[in-house]
Amino acid sequence: MTAPHVPKVAGIEPALPAPTHTVDPRVGNTPASPTAGTPSGSPATLPGAPRNTAPDAASDPVADAASDPAPGDAPDLSAVDQLTAVQDQLAGWISDLSTLHDLTEQLARTRTLEDALHELLRAGASLVGARRGLVVLAPADGYGPETTIGLGLGHADIGTIETIPRRALSYARILDGLPEPGAGGDGTRPAAGDAGRPPGARGAAAAGPCTEISEPDIPGEKGLDPRLREVAARLGYAASYAVPLAADPIGRTGAAVWLYDEPAEPTERQRHLIGLYRAHAAQHLARLLELHRSRQAVRILREELLPHRLPRVPGVRLAVRHSSGPRGGGDWYDALPLPDGALGLAIGSVTGSGPSAVAAMGRLRASLRAYAVMEGEDPVAVLSDLELLLRLTEPARSATALFAYTEPPPGAPGGPPAPPMPGGITDPFARKIVLAGAGHCPPLILGDLRTEYVETSLSAPLGMLTCWEAPSVEIEPAGGETLLLYSDGLLHRTGEPMDRAFTRLHAAAAGVPRAARHDPEAVVDHIVRTMLPQGLDDPASQEDVVLLAAYFEE
Repeated sequence: MTAPHVPKVAGIEPALPAPTHTVDPRVGNTPASPTAGTPSGSPATLPGAPRNTAPDAASDPVADAASDPAPGDAPDLSAVDQLTAVQDQLAGWISDLSTLHDLTEQLARTRTLEDALHELLRAGASLVGARRGLVVLAPADGYGPETTIGLGLGHADIGTIETIPRRALSYARILDGLPEPGAGGDGTRPAAGDAGRPPGARGAAAAGPCTEISEPDIPGEKGLDPRLREVAARLGYAASYAVPLAADPIGRTGAAVWLYDEPAEPTERQRHLIGLYRAHAAQHLARLLELHRSRQAVRILREELLPHRLPRVPGVRLAVRHSSGPRGGGDWYDALPLPDGALGLAIGSVTGSGPSAVAAMGRLRASLRAYAVMEGEDPVAVLSDLELLLRLTEPARSATALFAYTEPPPGAPGGPPAPPMPGGITDPFARKIVLAGAGHCPPLILGDLRTEYVETSLSAPLGMLTCWEAPSVEIEPAGGETLLLYSDGLLHRTGEPMDRAFTRLHAAAAGVPRAARHDPEAVVDHIVRTMLPQGLDDPASQEDVVLLAAYFEE
């Protein structure tokens, strides 16, 4: 009877754990058999299987299993037993394919670099049979980012591991491109993974940088650094297995190491599986790394185009909270001291997202600063000039803006002199604010006696009309009141219609505790917590958020 031909599944070793199918007990249990003690279902237990333990991609295990046994091998098996053995091995390959499919699918769902690194550690630990580990991200091109993430290890544990001399750290040798310890025949110890391999297979990586480093018995292995033994004993691990992470076009991106609680090392089957998974994971990490760098570049550019710090003006305290979406947006703010002790406050938004919107935002903000210095006391003139510049230089783009000119109070340093009062009575004159808006959200004024929106005239955004013009509005905040300027992203992130979002913002401002109303930092924090329970930096939202508060001292 001839065994039927079974399709070959190349490159996959038996499953984790091994299938529960059984074969003839004579296979692998004969004392004279050189494969005695090998787990059932592995290639070495099958008649005619190659005698080396490393997988050979060019061989056909199914054909080998179905062929007649060579002289001196295990006793002859019937065709039924041969078919059962082949089915066992095929079931193992299918199980491995399913395992790899599930793990790579979970990895593909990650959207951030940090999440992908955590998933890599978790999946790798399940494949090599470890419980803890860490991954070090250190791209070879030097452009970063560099970070270390642990699995089952706290920050203090990772810090303790980093006290080990770098030459003794397995993952550090991989990152530095050094050869495996002992691979060059220095007599210190066998190369990684050589323990238990046939003599002809040892030292295969001696000619170049190490591709993996296995330390199967840290307490008992000779030639290890004493500090490594000390740290391993303190943290409770007795073995480690480190592999590199590399993918085009960056090349080496980092290294991962898994830690065993007892002396152990991954089998050839586990090495093969982690190698297949690692190849896919490295490509995914490289893509996320490029995306992370692009977002970081946009974020840094945006931060450089916004004020590094808020100015200090007598009688006014400022606070701001801002966050940009993952693609980078065009929302901006500004606070600049003006001549004669005045203060200019501005907020706006440019249409679009990404680097082009960020660059346009920078140009618009720089232009407004110039106009504010020259004619800041007339906000309508400032926005008119800004609209003309936008229409002439960037006709395809529109923007919203609001500019407020805050006059110094009479009698204040740099301000107009206070008028004399009869009988020597002093009267605290209120500070006057002149503001104009172009399609932007109305400001909100908050105090002990009132919480209300400032009534501004309806006006179109800049660049929408042939000639923009709108009247200005004057307000006089009392001492102890706060003026809030905000972007529409604060309203959009609530997920509610705009009318309800405005009502919610009003309620959030009115709900600021009375004791916190004289601290602009506490005011903006309260409003952000109330409006955005998920936090200011929400990766699920595409909206930029800006909230600028100006508190006028009593």
